[in-house]
Amino acid sequence: MMNKRQSLKTAITGLAAGWLALRAGGASHAATDRFPGDPPEHKLVYQLNHADPDYIDHILNSLRAMIVKYDDNVALAVVAFGPGIHVLATRPERPVADGVRERLAGMARDYKVELVACGNTMTALNWGPERIIPEAKIEAVGAAALMDFQEKGYAYIAW
Repeated sequence: MMNKRQSLKTAITGLAAGWLALRAGGASHAATDRFPGDPPEHKLVYQLNHADPDYIDHILNSLRAMIVKYDDNVALAVVAFGPGIHVLATRPERPVADGVRERLAGMARDYKVELVACGNTMTALNWGPERIIPEAKIEAVGAAALMDFQEKGYAYIAW
């Protein structure tokens, strides 16, 4: 009788310890607390305001890393203005590395990354809405869009 009680006690203690370890270790993903379709617990908005290929590549790699780490538990947005707007252009006037627009468009389609183009920058360039990839939306003022995201709880990243 003592062996059965001891075994049961050991099993219960092990299960409790395992559950606590899962709760502590899974905090970054919160997979145990969320159901598919629940709003993401993490929110991040990137400022993209340079046309430098290395700068753009860093942002794309960071977006990918956030998607890999958090899966559907992160909301991501990119606000492009100034020289950075060319990455969202159908016909950019500054060089944009091959595949950049396709990577961003794919992230928008597959992972719901919000892409925002600054209307003020577009006006300064004499661009109409047809100059922006269809996966992006146009906001009148890019800086105001950044502020709006922050007011909705998004952390702000700028390089």
